[in-house]
Amino acid sequence: MLIDKQWRVLTIGDGDLSFSSSIATHIQPKTLVATVFDSSVELIQKYTNQRLNELLDANISVLTCFDVTDATTWQHLPAKSFDLVIFQFPLVPNNVSFQQHQKNSELGSSNTMNRWLLHRYLKHCFEYFLAADGQRLAVITSKDVKPYRQWAIESSITQGLPAQYIGQAPFNVDEFAGYQVRNVDRDKFVKETQAISYFYSDQEQPTLAAKLTMPNYCNNEHYCAMCRVGPIENTSDWLAHNMSKRHRQMSEYETQWQRRLNH
Repeated sequence: MLIDKQWRVLTIGDGDLSFSSSIATHIQPKTLVATVFDSSVELIQKYTNQRLNELLDANISVLTCFDVTDATTWQHLPAKSFDLVIFQFPLVPNNVSFQQHQKNSELGSSNTMNRWLLHRYLKHCFEYFLAADGQRLAVITSKDVKPYRQWAIESSITQGLPAQYIGQAPFNVDEFAGYQVRNVDRDKFVKETQAISYFYSDQEQPTLAAKLTMPNYCNNEHYCAMCRVGPIENTSDWLAHNMSKRHRQMSEYETQWQRRLNH
């Protein structure tokens, strides 16, 4: 992941805080603020090796009970003061604390719920978290397997927002010594698998974009961006693909998503 030590960094929903701790120790950015969805009590009870006290002892600000979809939880966050915001392995928790959130948002399927979470994240990054005079960068790191790759991270979640997807880079957990990817609901490590960091901005980023990869399936008429497949060169192949189980499933997810956006 590309992080400049001169940047002001905000981490979102950092589980046991080991990602923020690694950034603080090995990158030492100009400013770092870490946030977690759990309360401090829940954090300590849930994660055996959480890094809360370690960060606080290093004078790193940690905000607990932080819900990126709910502005009332941001009261102690300095507004519009960051260059880079990072959301590592976002996933809507399947527990009681999110039942009311689901009911109020009328989100429907798990796929739609997670797209909505990421859409809100990007919206709030560029409206409230990122400094007008800063780098204006938001990052989402996600596994490159189902169901995560079915969220249309490169395209659908930016709909109606000024921010655009500008490219991606493989996420190498070995670059962040001490970082342990955690299960969102309990004290379990997540099995390591291929992951990608997706970058977004509402400004031109030629220097950064040159270091990122833009997949062939993005903005190419010979590819199906939803399904990440191609090239598809002729009509018969397109018809076959459109009738495939994979495409029909992705089309249904997209229909649900458009319904949610237009609600």
